[in-house]
Formats: sequence, structure tokens, C-alpha cells
Amino acid sequence: MGEGVQTNVAVTGACANCGAPLIGPYCARCGQPHDVHRRSVAGLLHDVFEDIISFDSRILRTVLALVAEPGELPLAFREGRTQRYVPAVRLYFFVSLLFFLFLSLSGIALLQLRLHVLSRSYTADQAGHFFVTQDGATTPLQDVKAGDAGSHYVVGPAGQHIVLPKPGGKPNVVNIVTTAPRYFERLGTDHPHYSREVVETLNAIKADTDKEMKTKASGMDRYVDAIYATMLRLQTDPAALNGTLTAWLPRILFLLLPLFALLLALFYRKRRRELFFVDHLVFSLTLHTFVFVVLIVAAVAAQVLPGDWVAVLTLGGLALYLLLAMKRFYGESWRKSGLKFAGVAGIYTVFVLLPVLVGTLVASMLVTSSGV
Repeated sequence: MGEGVQTNVAVTGACANCGAPLIGPYCARCGQPHDVHRRSVAGLLHDVFEDIISFDSRILRTVLALVAEPGELPLAFREGRTQRYVPAVRLYFFVSLLFFLFLSLSGIALLQLRLHVLSRSYTADQAGHFFVTQDGATTPLQDVKAGDAGSHYVVGPAGQHIVLPKPGGKPNVVNIVTTAPRYFERLGTDHPHYSREVVETLNAIKADTDKEMKTKASGMDRYVDAIYATMLRLQTDPAALNGTLTAWLPRILFLLLPLFALLLALFYRKRRRELFFVDHLVFSLTLHTFVFVVLIVAAVAAQVLPGDWVAVLTLGGLALYLLLAMKRFYGESWRKSGLKFAGVAGIYTVFVLLPVLVGTLVASMLVTSSGV
């Protein structure tokens, strides 16, 4: 060997798994150990407990990093420090499954809706100014439109045209149906409540809508009928939409993962040589995994706190987590991180998340109507 570097490690045989030469107790090619404890039950049990302890500690480290160190998991992936943590995809599926198992076993509904009637009174003074009174508060009307024969009207919240009274004439009282959403409450907490006033108001709104649609020949009749049927069903079953939402939500969030990653890639396009799309995708996976963790906490908190408070705290916590995660993962200044956080969060919420959630809610109504 001349004066080269000497080594005391000797070849100990061939790997039983892949056939490569063994240098030491483990195969350098596939990781197979040389000693597989074939002759020892104690050795087999030792391996089992060692794997369990190692897996448990790995999960614990991953959970702590996910919750207490925003941005650490995707940063570890980018830097190649992956051995100590559970892979991002596996973690996402595990936590999302845990969330929906928690919902099903605890009997908690994502969303329950109770319908009630809200009255609005439309008036006009002698000068031709129009006002609306609701819950004792009177405000001037802005979007007044001119109709035939000198009449005026506004478009109501349900899409119907509300004819306004003549100046100084009798008020025009209009009833509308609104919903009071309740989040993360146990099934059966919001008891069914049949209201004749709600039914009569729904019938009046549907009649006006049908009349309007026939004049425009829009072809939306069946969809209006389906939503109307679902609204009637909500009176006797406030959680009528919960089953469909629970079934669709994990699939929808999974489909949104690459869209959020693409948005991040656009905001950090100047660093595309060092940040690959997969880095943004792992960041997106980690963030959406944390969303499920927060939803589990929100479901528990909603049992003792008002739903509105829980919703505000949930949104605030997610916003803060995203800002801290972006600051840690992308390593930019607080100013740049704050501006990009505002852009990413605003665009994603307004142009992606809200339209998708509203579309999912409407689609749930259409699907639920088939069970009426």
C-alpha cells in the first residue's frame, strides 16, 4: 500500500440483503445490519422496543418543532436535516387523519346553521331620500336604482328587487332570512327549531327569485330549488351540511397545497436558483399541517368559549404563525417578511380560499338537497 493512509476496518463479509461487501456492522449501500439476532428472542424484542422508542422520540421532536418553532421543519428539509423529523407528507396525512378522527369520535360538527328572520323597513322622506331601518338603526340607502313609472328599487341580500315607497308614503317592510353560524359545537347542541315565519319568508323570496329568473331565462331554476330545499332542511337539522363539509374539506385543502406553494414561489422568484418549488411545497405542507393542529385546539376551545372568539383567535394565531414561519424559513428582514406575508395572505385568502369555501358551501347545499 506504500505510504498511503492505513485503515483498520476490515471487510466482514457480504450483506445478506443486497450482496455488497460489509465494512463494519452495517451495509454502506442499503443500511442492513450484519447481526439480525436470528438466534435470540431477546435481541428481537430489543429491536422492537428500540424502534418504538426511536419513532416516538421522532414524533415528539417533530410536533415540538411544528408547534413551537414555525418554519423549522421546511428549513430542516431544505438544509438536509431530515433524519430527526417525520417527513412532511407523512406528517400532513397523519395530523389531518387525527383531526377528522377527533371530530367523529367527539361528535363535534364543523358547522351548524340556524335560520331566523330579519325585518327591514324601507322609507322615503318628502325630499325623495331613501332610508332603511334595521334593529332600530336607520341608515340612508346608497345604491338606489330607477324603475318604470318613476318608481325606485334596491337589490336585496337575496337578490330580489325591493320596490321603495313613494316620498312620504307608507314604509315598505321586507323580511329576509339570515343564518347564525355555530362552529365546532357538539351535534345536537343547536336544537332544531321550526319557524313558520322562516318558511313563509323563504317562500316569498323564492317566488320573487323565480319570477325574476323567468324573465331572464337564466336556466338556474334547479339550483335555486336545491338551495331552497336545503334551507328548509336546516330548520329541522342545523348540521345538515356538516357531513358533506367534513368529507370534502381534507380533499380541498390538499388540492390547495400546490396553489399556496406556487404563490410563495412567485413572491420569492428572485431566489429561484436557491429555492426550488419543492421547498415551497414542503413549507405549504407544514403550514397546512399546523392548520389542522389549530383546528383541533379550536374545537376544544369552542366548548368553553364563544364561537366568534374562537374564530378570531384561530385566524390571529394562523396569521402570526405564517409570519414567523416565513421569517425563519426565508431568512429575510422583518420588513420584507411582513410585506410578503401581507401579499401572500391577502391574495390567497381573497382570491383562493374564500371563493373555494363559498363554492364548497354552495355545492354542499346542492348535494344535501338530494337527501330531502
